[in-house]
Amino acid sequence: MTTQHAKQVQQEQAYDQLAQKHRPKPKVLANCLKAFFVGGFICIIGEALNMLYGKGFGYPKDVASSMTVATIVIITCLLTGFGVYDNIGQWAGAGTAVPVTGFANSIASAALEHKSEGFVLGVGGNMFKLAGSVIVWGVFSAFVVSLIRTLVIMSIGG
Repeated sequence: MTTQHAKQVQQEQAYDQLAQKHRPKPKVLANCLKAFFVGGFICIIGEALNMLYGKGFGYPKDVASSMTVATIVIITCLLTGFGVYDNIGQWAGAGTAVPVTGFANSIASAALEHKSEGFVLGVGGNMFKLAGSVIVWGVFSAFVVSLIRTLVIMSIGG
């Protein structure tokens, strides 16, 4: 190791110590509470919509559930487009990553980010970069779970 390299390593270590000393400590409890309450509120909205569609409008349970998911995705995409959802996500952190809303936000954000490249290559191409991997993972894990379930049922003779 050359003396110049050793000097550079010492400077980097000194800088890391200084940066660590002045880095703000994360507010873990406050962040957990924000995430819990915002995520819970999103879920309450989902349950209210599900009850509205099911009991209020008389749709069967599976139709009401599908309509609820579609409504939440549309609301999330609209809030993302207006820049509101990102502000909520910045404040609440993981609470906004409730699967449906987080997924809708990430797809809508990718679409908005690349709209200057055009609708086909920009919006369409980049919007489904994340969606493609999530869908592939979902299909693969459903296959594995189904395979395990089938093997377990076959082994117990059911």
